[in-house]
Amino acid sequence: MTVTPRERAREQTLAEITRIGREQLATQGAAALSLRAVARDLGVVSSAVYRYVASRDELLTLLVIDGYTELGAEVDAAVDALADDDHRGRLHALSHAVRSWAIREPARYALLFGSPVPGYHAPAERTTGPGTRVIAALVGIIEGAHRAGVLTPLSSSAPVDPGLSADLDRIRAEMGLTVPDELLARGVMAWAALFGAINFEVFGQYGADTFADPAALFEHHLTVLDRILGLD
Repeated sequence: MTVTPRERAREQTLAEITRIGREQLATQGAAALSLRAVARDLGVVSSAVYRYVASRDELLTLLVIDGYTELGAEVDAAVDALADDDHRGRLHALSHAVRSWAIREPARYALLFGSPVPGYHAPAERTTGPGTRVIAALVGIIEGAHRAGVLTPLSSSAPVDPGLSADLDRIRAEMGLTVPDELLARGVMAWAALFGAINFEVFGQYGADTFADPAALFEHHLTVLDRILGLD
């Protein structure tokens, strides 16, 4: 499909607006985003920006999609660099990619995984796809290990509530999975634990002087996740 000069110019302008929005996000926070400030930094009148981005919420959506897309691309690259049968290595690569991006981009990480921006609701039809790339990659690793028969079963398993089982059935159908309820539930726990650990580090919840080497703590967390998932 041929891109016209007008379409190319529009894409370039939107990319520049997104770049300026990222800078505002880093210096002022999501709640203080301003299209007038974007126009000022872009060197145009505010009415010109509104031709590309209709509102602050639209700018937030662009930034959400931009953040999810970049994070997903870095996770995919880290995971795909390892062999398909290196399930544990791929899990660790995914986890390190998320942590590295979060530490490098704390404001953008906060927009995606921190407190909701008051009054803003991300449109699911535009953000669900890019927003589920990391969890899809994580579940894909667990599914691959399950299909390969390399997961060590836990010595004891918690029973799965029938209501939860129905939710897990729906997830399995949507994602084309074969993992049983108990293992899929452990995968959800691993997802929550991974992002919980990263949130605590990025948002300073451990306290400034509690851990001298947060990376070592994160490695220990990954070892525990290996055991939870049966990848040890």
